Amino acid sequence: MRLVHRLYDNLANRLPTRLSTWQLFALAVLMWGTTWHAIVYQIAEAPVVWGVALRFALAGALCALVAAARREGLWIGPRGLALAAFQGLFMYSLSYLCVYEAEHHVPSGLVAVGYSLSPILNGVASHLIWKTPLTPRLLAGGALGGAGVAMIFAPELARADAAGSGGLGLLFTIGAVLLSSVGSLASSRNRALGLPFWSTMAWGMGAGALLTTAMALAQGVAMPWPLSNAWWVSLLYLSLAGSAVAFACFLALQQRVGPGPASMVGVATPVLALVVSTALEGFEPTVWTVAGVLLALGGSALALGLKLRRT
Repeated sequence: MRLVHRLYDNLANRLPTRLSTWQLFALAVLMWGTTWHAIVYQIAEAPVVWGVALRFALAGALCALVAAARREGLWIGPRGLALAAFQGLFMYSLSYLCVYEAEHHVPSGLVAVGYSLSPILNGVASHLIWKTPLTPRLLAGGALGGAGVAMIFAPELARADAAGSGGLGLLFTIGAVLLSSVGSLASSRNRALGLPFWSTMAWGMGAGALLTTAMALAQGVAMPWPLSNAWWVSLLYLSLAGSAVAFACFLALQQRVGPGPASMVGVATPVLALVVSTALEGFEPTVWTVAGVLLALGGSALALGLKLRRT
């Protein structure tokens, strides 16, 4: 128990405050770039609602342990609970239900392409709601990165259209991006209001898990047992690395540089997803792939470069 306490105390003290902006960015990309492949194991054996519910129930519990290690009060009051729940319903439940469903209909790379639109969407929304600066650097970087990711996965787009299943997959992808953007903006507001970092994540993930569980029970969706080792390992990875650690890095990055630039993580992530797909799923890169990678990385550097030099 003492070892666990020391582990989470070290994790809690380093991630939000001691890592540089580039380190937060790289860790978020590393974690989320590998979760696209991990989700494949989840949807292969169990209903989407249970995969999402168990993922964020476990991740929320981990965040609560970190909050306890930091002696961060878990009780954040009725208003804080409502704000955390709102964040969680969009960021940790509804958006991920759409992501998992989208991967039932189209390749995971196509879903990643949709997320490349999040920097511009978050930046514009933040500008409209809070009057935050909407710089030419952000717009140009987001457009360049989005074009690069689209170039990488253009063959997958064509295959989805040819198979006739692209329409539903695209609807789920668009829904995931929009819902995730609402959650991202809500998390930025919650930090500005001074809500504690880890406690808010714990309550938000718990609320998301509860909503998703309620949806599963209301629909009468049964959880199949037993499940393979691959399913359990991928669940642990998605919960610990892909949820607790990655969201901590992303939200800390968002607090530091703003919602728009931070969401450039969504542009760089598909680049790593491509590498994982090449290594584990037999994807064969082309000249267009290499050009797209360069554009995506260039867009991320353009949008984040000014902020990172100031850190």
